[in-house]
Amino acid sequence: MIILLVVIIGIGTLFWSMAGLVRFMSERRHRKALGAASSDHPTFIPENSVSPSEVAIIIAAHNEDIVIRETISAAAALVPAVNIHVVSDGSTDGTVQACLESGAQVLDLKVNKGKAGALAAGIEYFNLAKNFKVVMLLDADTRLSRDYLETGLPAFQSPQVVAVAGRVKTASPPPPTYVGRFLVAYRERFYQVVQLLHKYGQAAKAINVVSIVPGFASMYRASVLDKINITAPGLVIEDFNMTFELHAKKLGRIYFHPKAAVAYTQDPCSIRDYIRQMHRWNLGFWQTVRLHGLGAGRFWLALAVHIFELISCSLMLVLLVPVLLVSAYFQIERQATGELSPVGAFAAGVLRPQDAVLAVLVADYMFSILAAIVLRRPAYLALGLVFPVMRILDAAICLTTLPKAWFARSSGKWASPTRRPQLKQLSPS
Repeated sequence: MIILLVVIIGIGTLFWSMAGLVRFMSERRHRKALGAASSDHPTFIPENSVSPSEVAIIIAAHNEDIVIRETISAAAALVPAVNIHVVSDGSTDGTVQACLESGAQVLDLKVNKGKAGALAAGIEYFNLAKNFKVVMLLDADTRLSRDYLETGLPAFQSPQVVAVAGRVKTASPPPPTYVGRFLVAYRERFYQVVQLLHKYGQAAKAINVVSIVPGFASMYRASVLDKINITAPGLVIEDFNMTFELHAKKLGRIYFHPKAAVAYTQDPCSIRDYIRQMHRWNLGFWQTVRLHGLGAGRFWLALAVHIFELISCSLMLVLLVPVLLVSAYFQIERQATGELSPVGAFAAGVLRPQDAVLAVLVADYMFSILAAIVLRRPAYLALGLVFPVMRILDAAICLTTLPKAWFARSSGKWASPTRRPQLKQLSPS
């Protein structure tokens, strides 16, 4: 039971949580010493500062006319509208017209190149790497918080920082269905676990092993874009690959802080869209691992440990149900006959159903308690009893996409999940 508890929680989760705690205490001492509200930002260096007018925003959009106006509106509150560049990737709806009416610059690709191809085409067409100091990658459904640049840009004062990973939160309004609200709640819990218990510790200055700069709303120093192979062939998504490129080529440090560069994204509100998105994310991760392999250094060591834990935890979750059924069968047999065969005795003794269920529920429920506290949503305490079912679904998707990464290739062409009308720009919360 103890082993199962540790596997479900994850040794990596425990380790990176401790690293995050050390970072938090260090930042707290730093703030007290300076008497300032900054976190781990370097000392202000005027010649290295970046102003909003020097930030380009690029959005790859495929049939996004439902949400693109609000996305551009939120972005235009932070940078001049002329700095916003949209690449319509083979859109057949009103995306292009909506962008033009919103004041953005538009590149209208008639053929769907895929998100990576659209981004690369837009960066080259608008010459963003030469004309700006920082380039933000923004999804068509993402709304930036009002202080996104205020909290995110100072990180670039350090010459070592080449990318700022955005902090993702779930956008409003909530889906209209019970299933949709359940899926969004589960995804929001996932964000809290990954960003607070993993990424915060991984992004500490002395560690720098963040595995993904998410493409939904993150910033890159423009000077490194020419050194990144954005359109590596055979990949279904681009953000894992771009992040691995930063590490592989030792281009610099990735910055992340939970209170910096916050943005809001729409999450799938149907089982079909959820499975499709999770399939795309997992396949993209495994494809990137296949492309880059494992190298030497902290990042690659952390990646190898993560892969081992990911596979072992997924196998345990997927096999949990059949193992429980077998174990329960032999326990019933023992109660009925008073004895067991050697095989039955072994199976019944390896994992008692009550122990397994308790271990999974307790381990997974800790994440729900965290989400309930951080988000101030007591409902997560009830939903947390059902979330393990989603963990099993995620595990199955993870394992089924693993062989596909080696035996199938992707064109990169894409279609967005079903969108919901956006609310106005949000303040950070």
